[in-house]
Amino acid sequence: MKSAGWIGMALVAVLVMPLVAVALIAGGAIAPAAIASTSCGGPVAVTAGAWRPPMTGTHRITSTFGMRLHPTQNVHKMHAGIDLVATGSKTIVAAAGGTVTEAGWRGGYGNQVLIDHGGGIQTRYGHLARTPSVAVGQSVQAGTPVGVEGATGDVSGAHLHFEVRQNGQAIDPKPWMAAQGVVLDGRQPVETVAAPPPAVDDASAGIGFPLPAPGTPVKHSSHTPAAPIPENMRQLYVAATDKYVMPWTVLAAVGMIETRHGALTSVSSAGAQGPMQFMPATFAKYGVDGDGDGRADITNTADSIYSAANYLTASGVSKGEQGVRDAIFAYNHADWYVNDVLTYAHAYGGGTVMGSVENCGDGSGNGDPSLSPLAGPRAAIVLTWANAQAGKPYIFGGTGPAGFDCSGLVQMAFKQIGINMPRTAGTQRDWLAQGNGFRVEPGQERPGDLIFWDSYLGPNQVGHVVIVNDPATQTTIDARSTKTGVGNFPYSSTGKNIYEIWRVGNVDAPA
Repeated sequence: MKSAGWIGMALVAVLVMPLVAVALIAGGAIAPAAIASTSCGGPVAVTAGAWRPPMTGTHRITSTFGMRLHPTQNVHKMHAGIDLVATGSKTIVAAAGGTVTEAGWRGGYGNQVLIDHGGGIQTRYGHLARTPSVAVGQSVQAGTPVGVEGATGDVSGAHLHFEVRQNGQAIDPKPWMAAQGVVLDGRQPVETVAAPPPAVDDASAGIGFPLPAPGTPVKHSSHTPAAPIPENMRQLYVAATDKYVMPWTVLAAVGMIETRHGALTSVSSAGAQGPMQFMPATFAKYGVDGDGDGRADITNTADSIYSAANYLTASGVSKGEQGVRDAIFAYNHADWYVNDVLTYAHAYGGGTVMGSVENCGDGSGNGDPSLSPLAGPRAAIVLTWANAQAGKPYIFGGTGPAGFDCSGLVQMAFKQIGINMPRTAGTQRDWLAQGNGFRVEPGQERPGDLIFWDSYLGPNQVGHVVIVNDPATQTTIDARSTKTGVGNFPYSSTGKNIYEIWRVGNVDAPA
């Protein structure tokens, strides 16, 4: 895509559907026998239990995850969590159920609590005002008080230091908690947000995986350490990845390699420009207005950083570990560049990639010429079963029977006819495009078709899926939100960056 940077080369009806309507799917006739589907990916890990904010009242974030200038030590060092300041109640509570493994004084953390939630997930609550109100070995539930916001340990003021650790490694709590249905921006109500029950069979729910480790070869990171990030650049990296949903540390690593965070921004010998070193032709396609001035400028710092986030997510950075590597490789076609970016990203704090560990590729659909649309009787079973779940709650990661999320409902509905779809909305779309379905133009959808659009995972990722229930009234059967639960809702392409309709083929479960 690009030319040399400062140290390297440039770089997603009503209650029960009448069976007569379902017959329209196959034109009233039984389709030919099902063919074997194309399989992809594997199970996605998740933790069980209910998740909620770690404060009982409203709050604001005062410091984010990653490298920062320490407020008391005045050196750049890793900040392994996020800092929350209460704007209401100062009571600190467990974010999910688990077992207390630490409770008491721990160096710079001051009074702190560590809770093990199982599945390799732990949360830490630091700088509590006094001795924690829980003890080591105690079982807690989401919402159990563990202490009060304070200023113990190495701090400059009262706040909660909140960490999430996955298999012992600190990860960015904000996107990880968002994947559990908890938005840490101070606006979310404090009610407990239900999270996934145990998955059925060999499928398990969840989104999010640690940023992959770098490999070899490397070029510059072996002898050039990660430079401190100017605060204005760090804020832009974080803001851009809040919108496009990817680890901010990856953007910071690209900025490090390209221009040392804007310190060297001359036009390269190949013509790459700006803090993130875009070639003009690539910027013409992926450039966005990052600072809200109404235009996308290749040399503008905010525009350049937001455009890099747009390009990386559009290149598939959320599609498993290989997707991360492929997206970085798309930025600059060199293996050393991929490994250097990952090395610097980990130096800045690593993080969680908000996508699926499954990678079902991209594909275009309409693969096997012998594939026919899903047979009418099979589609009837799917719709009848899905509509029978109406009224159940939305549970992020839920696959029933108590409740569902959007892709969990779809997965279980098609499981009734022996079709094992992948677990998440994005991978379900990619599974269909791999040759298990047909792309359908808007206005041509039929009962039983699936519609995918972007939502909480940003504008370049599929985040929601619905089953078409009645095209005449443009209504679905889907798990829409924690507020509405499972039911029949309207669908429309208005306001959506991604909006794709797919017809499932008459396939069997993958071998």
